[in-house]
Parts: sequence; C-alpha cells; structure tokens
Amino acid sequence: MILVRNLRQLLSGNKLVGLLALVGLIAACSPKITTNPVKKEIEGKIAEKPATKFTEGHISVFIPFKLNQFNSKTVTKSQIGKADMALDFYQGLMLGIDSAANLGLNFKVNVFDSRDDNSQLAILTKKETVKTSHLIIGPVFPDGLKYMTNFSIANDLPIVSPLAASKRSEFDNPNLISVVNDIDQHGVKIADYMAKHNKAENCIVVLINTKKAVDEQFALPIRRQFAQKYPNYIVQEYTSTYAFETKMMKGKKYLVVLCSSDVPFVTPSLSKLYKLKTLNTTGYDIQLFGHPNWAKQAYNVDQLQGLNTIISTSYRVDYKRKDVIEFVRSYRAKYEFEPSEYAFKGFDIGLYFGQLLAKHGARYLDFLTKDGYKGLHNSFDFEFDPQYGYFNKHLMLLQYRNLSLDLIE
Repeated sequence: MILVRNLRQLLSGNKLVGLLALVGLIAACSPKITTNPVKKEIEGKIAEKPATKFTEGHISVFIPFKLNQFNSKTVTKSQIGKADMALDFYQGLMLGIDSAANLGLNFKVNVFDSRDDNSQLAILTKKETVKTSHLIIGPVFPDGLKYMTNFSIANDLPIVSPLAASKRSEFDNPNLISVVNDIDQHGVKIADYMAKHNKAENCIVVLINTKKAVDEQFALPIRRQFAQKYPNYIVQEYTSTYAFETKMMKGKKYLVVLCSSDVPFVTPSLSKLYKLKTLNTTGYDIQLFGHPNWAKQAYNVDQLQGLNTIISTSYRVDYKRKDVIEFVRSYRAKYEFEPSEYAFKGFDIGLYFGQLLAKHGARYLDFLTKDGYKGLHNSFDFEFDPQYGYFNKHLMLLQYRNLSLDLIE
C-alpha cells in the first residue's frame, strides 16, 4: 500500500484540471492514498517479500511543480504546459512505487513542491518527515542537488538524482545515486566500442571537435580513453570536416566522431562525410559516431545509414515489448494521456527503488550494486564511488538501420 492521496479522478481528462488539483494536495505536503497495481508481469520482477520487521518504506519526493506560480482562477494551458515534465515524472513515479507496494510493503510517500528554489529546499529539509526518510528522490535539477549535498551528508540520507545528466563530480556527495549517464560515460562507451570492433593498424580515429566547451566535453573522454587504454590507435583531431578532408588517405578506415550536437554545424558536416564516402571511384572508408543528443534531433537518415552511424543513449523505449505495452495501457487508463519520456523514467525509478526497499528493507543500499534491473527505458546497473556516490553503468548503443535506430549493444 502507498500512503498518498489517490489522484486518479483528479488527473483524468485534462492536465489543466489535474495540476490545479495538485495545488491543494501538494501544498499539504503529505497527501495519503492507495493506488492500483500496474500489471502482473511487472510485479513478477520482485521475487521476495520484505523482511518482517520492516513494514513501511518512507520516501520523500522533491519535484518542481512550481505551484506557487499558478493562480487557480487565471492559469492558462500554456502555463500548465511548462509543468508537463514535473507532472509526467510524478505520475510515472507513483505507478512504479505502487507496483512495488503489491509485494506487501507499505510505502509512505511525502511529495513536496521544490519549486526549483533553494530557499524552498531549506524549508523542506527542516521537516522531520524528510529527515527520517529512507530515501529522497529529487530534486531533479543540478542546482537543487548541489544544495542538498550538505543535508544529505549530515543526515546520512541517500538522494536519487533522477533526471540530471551532470557529472557526479559536480556534487561531491557519497550519498548521491545518479540514474542518468553523464557525458564522460558516453565518450568512454564510444571509445571502447571502436577499439573492440576495429584493429589499430587498420584504422584512424578522427574527432571533429570545434573546441567549443560543450563539444570538448564529449571529445575529452574519448581522447583520454584512447590515450590511457588504447595507445596503439592513431587519434587525429580537426575543427571541421573540410580540414579533415585535406589530410585523408586511401587504405585506412576512418572512425569519425562528430563531437557536436549543434544542428547548423552537424548538418553540413554530415553531408560532407557522406559525399567523401560515396564518391564513385575515390570514396573513403568512413564510419560515423555521433553525439548522444542526436537521438532527439532530426538529420538526413539516408546519410546516417550510409555512414553506418552509431550513437550512445541512456533512453530508449521498445514499444513492442509486452511490459512496455502494458505500462502504456495502464498509464492511459489512469491519466488519459500518453506517457512521455519523463513518465517512463519516473516509473522505472519508482519500481526499482521500491523493489529494493521491499526486498531488503532499511539495508537496501547494501544491495544497490548487486540487484540489477531491466527497465522500460534503460537498465540499472549501479557502481559505487566512495567520493561521488552511486552511478548507473548501463548505457546503450544504437545504429541507424532500416530508417530507424536499432539497439546493437
């Protein structure tokens, strides 16, 4: 059983009505309800019942609804649209925790509007219900997570970073649990794949790096991984594909990484590389690797496929999977909306951490690096760093094939 108010009727039909209903509920800080199971298959992921002495899991959730900015009499749909992420994540999270609750463990979920405001977090962290939580989920933005560091360490409280892709070194919190992979992990994943599938004597690694700060963030871990782990590989670096073209030679395979996600830069660069590969008699052997942000951007698919392009990602939903189909059906039935990326992420986080509490009770952290999880949007495989906390190691590689992105690793 989950102790939070049932929002099923309040959230059905119209997000405008739903969020306005939350104004009163979240303002009360500790709403109480019982929700329904999501599905039998999902419940089956949890094999063990909780320890007898551990009867209730306490979870505090900090989500930036920013309800203080809404006037119930004058609020518009466009204003509500800005809160979509928070609302979708909350709804998915509740479905996930509710599914874990069907194992027999009660959950007391205290939901707070963090307002994306550190002064609000200062007020919330003084609450006894927060201090006595077994787990805190959120805040969702980096500034709030940084603010919570001292509180987390002083009270020895684990905090889940549910959506931020920031480097864990930015927080310096041994109690932090980072769910989303950071850019360093993406770079290392790409470098390892290239080295695993190509021989050093047959290929040249090329980084197309504008040297802008955001591009350098992706280039750095790739460059470093080759220098430290694969020193036999030749790694070249150019600021543009045009500069690269002047240095190309026959007889080598070029593993090219476009380190940018700036559409005006990527689009012509992609066209240039495709042209270099498809020249009638003088084409070069090129395979392209892209920035992880490409998964959410639109480029010429024929060119991407022609270059055998591979990208890394921490978010992919296979809508043909039975558990995904059932989740979508349950989400639609309860909220009358399609689940967004944030709903999927919220569900996986709620189910996984609810599962840990249900199986292992207050000692759940001891099993965080042992109990894996195949989620709807990504798998969880945590490792522990004594300085920076727990981080998810699982990261996917996708390749453009048949006008879509196929999972290859």
